[in-house]
Formats: sequence, C-alpha cells, structure tokens
Amino acid sequence: MKNIIVFGAAGQLGQCLKKVAEVKGINNIYFLPENEANILDTAAIDNTFSHYKPAYAINCAAYTAVDKAEDELDLARKINKTGAENLAIACKAHGAALVHISTDFVFKGNTPDPLVEEDVAEPISVYGLTKLEGEQDIVRILPEHFIIRTSWLYSEYGNNFVKTMLKLGAERDLLKIIADQVGTPTYGIDLAACILDIISSGKTEYGIYHYSNEGVTSWFDFAKGIFDLSATEVKVLPIRTSEYPTKASRPAYSVMDKTKIKHTFDIEIPYWRDSLAVCLEKLKN
Repeated sequence: MKNIIVFGAAGQLGQCLKKVAEVKGINNIYFLPENEANILDTAAIDNTFSHYKPAYAINCAAYTAVDKAEDELDLARKINKTGAENLAIACKAHGAALVHISTDFVFKGNTPDPLVEEDVAEPISVYGLTKLEGEQDIVRILPEHFIIRTSWLYSEYGNNFVKTMLKLGAERDLLKIIADQVGTPTYGIDLAACILDIISSGKTEYGIYHYSNEGVTSWFDFAKGIFDLSATEVKVLPIRTSEYPTKASRPAYSVMDKTKIKHTFDIEIPYWRDSLAVCLEKLKN
C-alpha cells in the first residue's frame, strides 16, 4: 500500500485509526505530530506532502465544539473550511486523494427519512455550516476525494457521550436525557476500519458517503444502552430538547442511509448496540 498521512492524529478518530492500523498491520501510515500537521499552516502542509509523498491524506482535524462555535464563527470556519481547503489544494498539487471526515450536522434534520448523500444540506448551526463549507471547497478543488459524513462518534479515546455517561452514571442517582433527537451512534473503531478498507480497496469511486453504525436510536435510548450493558445503576428520565436548551440547534432526525458506502466498497456495518458492547468491554479492561 502507498503512503498515508493523518491530520488530527491526536484526536479521537486519529487514535482509532492508529489502533486499527496496528491490528491490520499497516505500516506505511504516518500519524503526524502537531508541528507538521497544522492544517492552517500551508508551508508546513506542503513540506509534509513533499516529505511523505502520500497517495492518501486523511483529515480528522476539526473544530467540533458545537455550542462554542456559535460564539467562535471565525475560528470554526478557519479550521473546518480553510483547513479543508488547504488540504485539498495540497492534495491536488502532490497527486494525493483526500479522505475528509464530515458530519450529519450539515443537515437540518426535520424529516423522518434516512438521509442520502444527495439530500439538500441545510445546516442549522455554525458548526454544521462550517463543515458544509469545508465539503464544498474540497468538491470544488479536488475531484479525488472521499468525504465521509458520520454521526454521534464515540470510542475508548478522547471525550465523548459514552465516557461522559459512564462518569455521570457513577456520580448521580438520576439523569435526564434528551429523547426527541434521533440518530445513530458511530463507534470510532468501526469508522476507522471502514476508512482503511476504502483506501486498501484502491477503488476510485470518489464522492460523498454516509457512515454510522446500523440502527436508529435517541440520546435517551443510547444512554439506557450504555447503562444496561455496563451494569450501571442509575435512573434515566426522557426529556424534550426544549427542556434542555443549548446555544446551537441540533438536527431532530439525522439517521443516515448507508446503502452507497456498503454497496460501493462491499462493507458490512455493525449494529450500534453490538459495537457499544465491544467499546464498553474495552473501557472496562
């Protein structure tokens, strides 16, 4: 396999990629340190591409603080839009393909139908808007792209909903969790394996793809699953979004249709609860 470089290597998905690459025995993948991997430093990016001569660059770097982004539009746009644009330009100049991670937040999420890649993107938050702008820049600049939209990402690494629930479940007797936002959790290890399978396939069906685990759930049911599978005793009550106001609006329904990615790359996607059980077992050990 040709060289692969990873931007945002210290983040949750970057760490998942590192773990999966070790398991798969992929040695020609380079997890770039921060000084080489600043996606806003065009000179450093160019040097990195010249040094590693990658066939693929994976961009896991992003501004993901959804509520904070409402007050930090410029910073979110710099990282999510300009950073993506910088990588697309470098990939074009150096003959590399770009695997870029995007989000279900590019959608309004106001219809009860699984979202396909061709559905109109109408973000309702600054985070979603800046991620969509990043997608649009990549599509405009670089034909050789795989943009993978994902949702509700969690793993053993970084900060995420699963780890937060386990912490709160150990500290409190009662938790109130939103029940009217519906989507699908994504286990970072599964997504990382999918990305590396796409690259190793050598296929050139470039474009936008959706990936999450299989199934549909609410944040309330996700939390219940976490507590049931981890044998955590805590009472969980369902509440409406209106009872827990946040600065940024979130899609009410962001279940994504994965038909395209499954058929194109012959990928089997695990059911969300099965993957959750795997993650909880790893966290326990």
